[in-house]
Amino acid sequence: MLDQIIHYIFSLKLLLLVLVSYLVYGAISDRLKARQIRQLGYEAPERPHYLPWGIDVMWDGIQHLRKQQNLELWQKIFHTWGNKKNPYTVQTKVAGLRILFTSDPENIKAVLATQFNDFGKGEQFQREWDDFLGHSIFTTDDKQWAWSRQLLRPLFIKDRISDLHCFERHTRALLAALPSSTSTSPSPSSKTPPPTIDIADLFFRMTLDAATDFLFGTSVNSLAEPAQEFAHAFSAVQHTQSLIARAGPFNALVPRRAFRRQLAKLNVFVNQFIERALRLSPAELERRSKSDEGYTFLHALASQTRERVVIRDQLVATLLAGRDTTACTLSWCVYELSRHPRALEKLRREIVERVGSSREPTYEDLKEMKYLKHVLDETLRLYPVVPFNVRVAMKDTTLPSGGGPDGNQPVGVLKDTPIGYSTLMMQRRRDIYPSSWSSSEKATLDPDDFVPERWENWTPKSWTYIPFNGGPRICIGQQFALTEMQYTLVRLLQKFERIDCRMEKSPTLKSDIVLQPGEGVRVGLWPAAEA
Repeated sequence: MLDQIIHYIFSLKLLLLVLVSYLVYGAISDRLKARQIRQLGYEAPERPHYLPWGIDVMWDGIQHLRKQQNLELWQKIFHTWGNKKNPYTVQTKVAGLRILFTSDPENIKAVLATQFNDFGKGEQFQREWDDFLGHSIFTTDDKQWAWSRQLLRPLFIKDRISDLHCFERHTRALLAALPSSTSTSPSPSSKTPPPTIDIADLFFRMTLDAATDFLFGTSVNSLAEPAQEFAHAFSAVQHTQSLIARAGPFNALVPRRAFRRQLAKLNVFVNQFIERALRLSPAELERRSKSDEGYTFLHALASQTRERVVIRDQLVATLLAGRDTTACTLSWCVYELSRHPRALEKLRREIVERVGSSREPTYEDLKEMKYLKHVLDETLRLYPVVPFNVRVAMKDTTLPSGGGPDGNQPVGVLKDTPIGYSTLMMQRRRDIYPSSWSSSEKATLDPDDFVPERWENWTPKSWTYIPFNGGPRICIGQQFALTEMQYTLVRLLQKFERIDCRMEKSPTLKSDIVLQPGEGVRVGLWPAAEA
């Protein structure tokens, strides 16, 4: 009995000694790191944690993510713990890891452009995304990233972007899937109300069809056949991947069994097209590239490399960008137009005056429609496709702003420190606003409001509007995406003259990877009398 008591006391003391040693080690390590940071610059204001390993910080983030309130979380971080003079850079600690958050344009410019070589995706990011996106353009750094970008850039040349036949084919399929009123009355007020549809779901299916057509030469035709195993697998993989990425040091706790099952389905689908392309000889690929007959993005990749894994990784990454960028922006755009009938009327008037009610628009037509551009610019300002992003310091460095008593001094950043940045937060900041406008105009044109007219007399300051990122890693497919968005809106509004909002409240800002309406976009579409 005495031996048991002695053993128990000894075990308790040993446990206490280990705990104290851990705390002492942590305190010494924190002091050493703080000294290294001060040698580089200042520390940023800190979002404190009150539980070991920052569990309370993690829990707060999980709760906001579960409620689709990531923007509110960032607003709380900056406005509660940021420097009152310049609150838009804050640091915190999770599992002993210092993390920086910023929505300061100067810091974002440094991370993406002026100090480009100091920041990258990092090894941890590559490990977290390896199963899904492999060694693609979105996950790599340095020479491997540069090689990927060089590989993909020729596939987005103007001649291919301005060839609108692919867009027309899938826009027609979209219009065929939309219900129409049976009334021929020219007065919208006398028509039978059209049925409610979730147009976001249709946009996601249309852009998946267009993207698979462009990439593989074969569309999955999800508009005609909604029950697509590949489409479901692709969405399921994205959702779990977002959880893995957000869990940080605790990502091993995210269940992956269903993730791997859905990923296997995705790979089976993609690999069948890769095998077909690799059966073609280099001479056949060269012949197709000159004629454009049956020539696809996949063929272009296969003519550059014969490595299956490389082709697979670049295809999936491009599919992710090509599908979601366009679908999300179109969904938010139609939602805002349904709430702003004057903007809708003005846009439709420009479209009809330029191309009429039935003619297919040309690339030149799209470029000449100024209000169409303003509508999409305003949509992307309020709803940037990738609302939150992250880079990692590749070496000891600094951020130019966020430290010191006034919040405008450099912040020291040690190697391997993650920096999260938010274009969604930055592009809605009230202090980044057209200073040339009068106070009365600013009062009626709130930064959170959808007002395409603001773009008629205003150009955002450098690095305050970057919906497609910026610097060397700026999206190489942005013109392709914008052209598809413009074309789809023109064809949609040639056929429909009014859009009713059928949402009881605004959709939540769901941000698994891209920013999409959490509850879809339910609308009623009124056919135009002349359509």
